[in-house]
Amino acid sequence: MENGNVVRLVKERLNIVDVVRRYVGLKRNGARWTAPCPFHQETKPSFSVNEELGVFHCFGCQASGDIFDFYSRINGLDFKETLEQLAQDAGVELHRSFRGRPQGGQKEDPRSVRQRILRMHQIAAAHFASELKGKNGLECRAYIEKRGLSQDIVEYFGLGWAGREWDSLAKTLRRAGFGEQAAVESNLLSRSARGTVFDRFRGRLMFPIKNLSGQVIAFGGRIIREEEEAKYVNSADTIIYKKGEHVFGLQQARKSITVEGRALLTEGYMDVVTLCQFGYENAVGVLGTALTPEQVKRISGFASRVVLVFDGDRAGRKAALRGSEMLLASGLDCAVVSLPDGEDIDGFLRKKGTDAFDELLAKAIDGWQYCITVLKTLAPRESVEWARQFLRSVEIPELLSPYISKLAGQLQISESALREGIADWNARRHSGRAASSHGPRGESPSPQNMREMQILMFAVRYPERLHDLRALGADMLLQSNAAKDFWEKIDKWGENAQHCLDDQEKIIWSRFRGPSAAPRGDGDKELALLRDQLDNYYKFSQKSSVFAALSKNTSTDDFASDLDYLRALQNTLEPDHE
Repeated sequence: MENGNVVRLVKERLNIVDVVRRYVGLKRNGARWTAPCPFHQETKPSFSVNEELGVFHCFGCQASGDIFDFYSRINGLDFKETLEQLAQDAGVELHRSFRGRPQGGQKEDPRSVRQRILRMHQIAAAHFASELKGKNGLECRAYIEKRGLSQDIVEYFGLGWAGREWDSLAKTLRRAGFGEQAAVESNLLSRSARGTVFDRFRGRLMFPIKNLSGQVIAFGGRIIREEEEAKYVNSADTIIYKKGEHVFGLQQARKSITVEGRALLTEGYMDVVTLCQFGYENAVGVLGTALTPEQVKRISGFASRVVLVFDGDRAGRKAALRGSEMLLASGLDCAVVSLPDGEDIDGFLRKKGTDAFDELLAKAIDGWQYCITVLKTLAPRESVEWARQFLRSVEIPELLSPYISKLAGQLQISESALREGIADWNARRHSGRAASSHGPRGESPSPQNMREMQILMFAVRYPERLHDLRALGADMLLQSNAAKDFWEKIDKWGENAQHCLDDQEKIIWSRFRGPSAAPRGDGDKELALLRDQLDNYYKFSQKSSVFAALSKNTSTDDFASDLDYLRALQNTLEPDHE
């Protein structure tokens, strides 16, 4: 089946609302579905999905497109990977050439590498789960029982066992047809200084880490004998996994988070698993690293409130302060559960139960107040510096002024001291964003760019009529590389071109084709208007050329040539006659 038909069939068989709801808590609002945007930090429901048209649009960050654009952006996939996965969901067969492999001597396509690494992780997850159930997993099953984990929760999270042999997984991958070098590149195996290949994870309880599509992309491995070193070993970054961009358990917790409207954010794998077993299915973890802006962004796509549940030690309190700071700067509501000194959530729940934990949740300290309480213990100079740094990180401009007033009042410092330098700093930070609204690549709106934009507007709205534009010579008027690249993509892909556009091109596509664009339908009228505009430009250009030639020619004292140029100029000044 030709891939243009695949795109059409996928759109016919998959409802964009059903796909978006896998990742975002949509709510019906008349003919549209709305939610806070999953692509930037905010609290307002500026993200809108039009089920009838099959498109989405964010009025905040301008992200927009159809089901393919959403799926590729939310999962970090290119168009080919997106088409493959959505076609599989829709039961549509792809054309064989779409899956083509590189020819001899060519460098392998990164997309093929990605698919291979995903496949190896899938095999590894099945291997670890099988090992846990077999005779080699006896000691790990005893540890799981000791920790009080049920069989249901083990299967729900796909927990497994990495045996103590040096090459258990290596043998499994080899039997599946994967070479040593490929497995090393996937970071499932390691290579010693002597060149020997061995399993990266050995003697550990394994926690598969999944992306929002449910694919295993990494692992965390925990020791089961406390005397062993390195309590946790985590997957290194690969083409499919960046530790600071993912949240453990989000794939499992997103439905519960959407229903409850809040997420419980913890420090580790075991905390998430334990919370889920005790009925708190909206728990996620930060993957053993400090909370990152990318993780906040992922969580904000599902929850407007985050409750931080960190350990009651000094490190946990420090992490809670930093987490609150980042969540508030992103416009999210947050709170901090105050665990007793030295307690972690796993131990607390098992010793005191859900009633005691529910009481802690009810008494959770507001994230803003938590920050203020900590700041009051610092020297005034440190408090002011923290406040300025926090204000510089605020993502939503509307929050800046009220935050300054609150900080000034609660820390008893002057607003002017806080505002000093903040306004200029934020103006510089946001100046780049404003520039993107001018032209195809942020250029100033010169006459040339305006003319190119008029041509591209018609091309975007009616890609099937590029032949009409060529008849007008419109393609020859595109001078900037940005406009030429845009034209070539429309020429190659037609109606499906938006899937191959960069972010700025997608904004332009949405402006002319999105929900807020004027309805299409009278292409002949729009083409006539463009023809008139281009005719006027051609006439102006012709006049300019004749004047320039005449001016140059007068220096030669060639009177006959001057008359020829004057006649040409007269023709350009006279109105057209039918």
